[in-house]
Amino acid sequence: MELHPIPTGYFRLDGGAMFGVVPKVIWNKTNPADEQNRIDLAMRALLLIDGKRTILIDCGLGHKYSPKFADIYAVNHTETTLANSLRKHGLTENDITDVIITHWHFDHAGGVTTYNAENQLVPTFPNAHYWVQQKHLTAALSPNAREKASFFPENILPIKNSGQLKLISPSDLIHPAIELVITDGHTDAMQLPLISHKGKKLLFAADLFPTTGHIPLPYVMGYDVRPLQTLAEKEIWLNKMIQENIFLYYEHDPVTECSSIVKTEKGYKAEKKCSLAELLS
Repeated sequence: MELHPIPTGYFRLDGGAMFGVVPKVIWNKTNPADEQNRIDLAMRALLLIDGKRTILIDCGLGHKYSPKFADIYAVNHTETTLANSLRKHGLTENDITDVIITHWHFDHAGGVTTYNAENQLVPTFPNAHYWVQQKHLTAALSPNAREKASFFPENILPIKNSGQLKLISPSDLIHPAIELVITDGHTDAMQLPLISHKGKKLLFAADLFPTTGHIPLPYVMGYDVRPLQTLAEKEIWLNKMIQENIFLYYEHDPVTECSSIVKTEKGYKAEKKCSLAELLS
């Protein structure tokens, strides 16, 4: 089995929204904001190659956005795209056999669909199964007012209607090396793959821990639909990661791919920051 980081691009979100009740004077030290109060964020997918299966975990926001959208979110695909990152491993979108969608917010799953030559929306990965929690699909199709701006029908309906969607429950097994951790603080039934590989465990953090700056307990995003539940979920998993030596894989940190977690007298923090290649070497 192989694991590889798959950078898909960068964008920016409002720093206040990303850190909730934490004052800017504090979070700006670790995640500096631009003149519009936005912080840099990566969209870092993860590739698992195992025999006949090539599994992609999340896929960035894709390329269906308008110039206005690109300006609001400072979308940056000049350095990396999903296609270019796959090509570095000798792959194209046609080679992907499975896509695990942690949740259907646009920055995680916008890349699941694309326009074809006839300007029709089609699945980006024509030979893949798309794995989503049934509970999450229900929420994404009937979003609450807080999340409505993050769920785009053009990212969801073509997959739902394609015959490639696989709806699962928390106990279902996608791959022998992957356990699905279900959290409900950020959104209903966000699924975080917990991967066992080379004697190590790696939690794909998605939006439970977007960046290393979000490790301390009170650093909860304003986007979360149940912030107190996120707080409880963070504490459970921070303690579990320390006890079981589980590493985090960051989807949104613009610099750090992986880290361990330690608890000091001042609280939890990221330690042993490294690349995925360094972690698995």
